[in-house]
Amino acid sequence: MSDDRGAHGGVTAGHYYGHGLPYLSIDNYPGRIIAIEGTDGIGRSTQIRLLREWLEVRGYGVIETGWTRSPLMQPTIEIAKSSNTLNKLTFTLLYACDFADRLEKEIIPALKAGFIVLADRYIFTAIARAGVRGIDREWIRHLYGFAIAPHLTFYLKIDADALARRVLERGGMDYWESGMDMKAGDDIYENFRAYQRQLLKEYASMADEFAFRMLDAKKSVNAIQDELRRQIGEFLDSDSPGRM
Repeated sequence: MSDDRGAHGGVTAGHYYGHGLPYLSIDNYPGRIIAIEGTDGIGRSTQIRLLREWLEVRGYGVIETGWTRSPLMQPTIEIAKSSNTLNKLTFTLLYACDFADRLEKEIIPALKAGFIVLADRYIFTAIARAGVRGIDREWIRHLYGFAIAPHLTFYLKIDADALARRVLERGGMDYWESGMDMKAGDDIYENFRAYQRQLLKEYASMADEFAFRMLDAKKSVNAIQDELRRQIGEFLDSDSPGRM
């Protein structure tokens, strides 16, 4: 694989999308990455928690990882976001640093040890957010060339209006998840709907490129969990140990 390649689809699961981390080889690691993607308020964390319980009962070692969980970067991101003054490039690079730290300190060691990594959002959230904010799509893919291609990526799909209702029921709208930093207007509700529509289009544009497995997020928690378990169970049952 050429070192100048970015995070495009078509890469073998378990391998770097592009340039990778030159000081960390990941050849033939027995662990697996399963990513759950989708916008905020979609129920990812609930599904991850239920999946972890199910996988551990089946005897798998499991770790969870997710956005802004890097001990190195989380405080910095929270402080930067609290001012509501981040520009789009800083916003993008802070999250890339968060992911890079978790990749080196959590994800790769877990893969080496044979664990299943459950990712509560992966690089696709960063790519979608950057695209909505007008950042060059080739540049952002190249930036994330150090990421590892997941073995399974599930996308919880919903429309913007249904998502808005769900978020309101759960307590209100976040400045950043409403795209208020893009300065499109002062009405957070209207900004939320407009921003989420753009974000959902970005996710849709990546579905084929990155082989998303689409799930209807408007179904019940149990129905979604049953489908996740069915597909993951089939994958794990057919997965040959040592194949990456």
